[in-house]
Amino acid sequence: MKHGGIVAAAIEVIADIETRHRPAAGALKDWGVAHRFAGSGDRAAIGNLVFDALRQRASIAWRMGDDSPRALALGAYGFCWNVDVERLEVAFAADRHAPAPPTDRERSALRLATLDDAPDWVRGDYPEWLDGRFKEVFGAEAAAEGAALAERAPVDLRVNTLKATRDKVAKALARLEPAGTPLSATGLRIASGRGPARQPHVEAEAGYRKGWFELQDEGSQLAAALAGAAPGGQVADICAGAGGKTLAIAALMANKGQIYAWDADRHRLAGIYERLQRAGVRNAQVREAGDAAVLSDLNGRMDVVLVDAPCTGTGVWRRRPDTKWRVGEKALEERKAQQAETLRLAAPLVKPGGRLVYVTCSVLAEENDGQVASFLAANAGFAAAGIADLLAAAGLDEPAAARLADPALATSHGLQMSPRRTQTDGFYVAGLIRS
Repeated sequence: MKHGGIVAAAIEVIADIETRHRPAAGALKDWGVAHRFAGSGDRAAIGNLVFDALRQRASIAWRMGDDSPRALALGAYGFCWNVDVERLEVAFAADRHAPAPPTDRERSALRLATLDDAPDWVRGDYPEWLDGRFKEVFGAEAAAEGAALAERAPVDLRVNTLKATRDKVAKALARLEPAGTPLSATGLRIASGRGPARQPHVEAEAGYRKGWFELQDEGSQLAAALAGAAPGGQVADICAGAGGKTLAIAALMANKGQIYAWDADRHRLAGIYERLQRAGVRNAQVREAGDAAVLSDLNGRMDVVLVDAPCTGTGVWRRRPDTKWRVGEKALEERKAQQAETLRLAAPLVKPGGRLVYVTCSVLAEENDGQVASFLAANAGFAAAGIADLLAAAGLDEPAAARLADPALATSHGLQMSPRRTQTDGFYVAGLIRS
């Protein structure tokens, strides 16, 4: 497909997302099924344009003076893909599948519009109702932090040290030009492409099938490391889902000791078994029953209990841009209730002197420090661990530990990562020690 047809398809998909209030991935899949003539490269380009439009929806709509699917697709093509009006018109003229040529108003917007007078929530591309909450966390840098969350994310990999080394995986993927992640010693990063460039399908690589590596953002890798699980220890991951952090912790434990994986929604555990087998993990026990009573025999026995809590996902907007325009006050309140309940379930599992590690992929204070403060107020037997204690238990190398010890990352009770600050997704980590 030529670029004119790609823009037209993006308009169609965005309209479907908005009309049917559905996730972008589903709309893109359905479009591909209905248009089988489009090759994989075409579908990837359309997906890129749709996701770029959603990542920067507020700033595109501001400059275009319109938030229609057409305005968003044209704006993403012009502003995100850096295509000027003249090139856009040439591309449209050469493609009978292209949308109607830009109007005079659209030409003017694409040539001249700026964000000079835009409010912070527009420049930061986050929902207006979250403006106060972003400023609570980031202050005068709210717009810049939001804008960083509106960029494309790189492809981050975690090398599975049970089966491979970083050098071995880097050599196997050399044609993709991976580089070592700056903070995680087991991470590799493949830069994101621009415009229609396809992201590499690393799950198709032989090394992935052999269990040499997993897809995992560097921030998530660091959150697993900050749990401080040691070989021979007893660990519970009670929001295990498909097992990303379970696998990371099992590797850090060198397959020694025991890690118990559980999730309140047992259906989310469906993918964990194949992943554990592929990774060569032998020290994980999956507790599949959705009833938390299945954890009762672990009470007071765990060195580490990881709570990777359900949250709004504000920290992973780079990878799931459509979710930021769907999240609302009701969803936030529901997640906060789930977080409080999960912390309540986790507390009895921790042994005296053990650690409860609370993690979210959110940047909102009420999901992070707010939850920890409420938990500490209701649980006198726990105290917040300092960042220095978390870093010491994580065993990070000196440069990484020094970077994460930066006071700019510290919150009242934990550590907040973000794309702008740490070049990772927006993960929050706090450690709570049981006396």
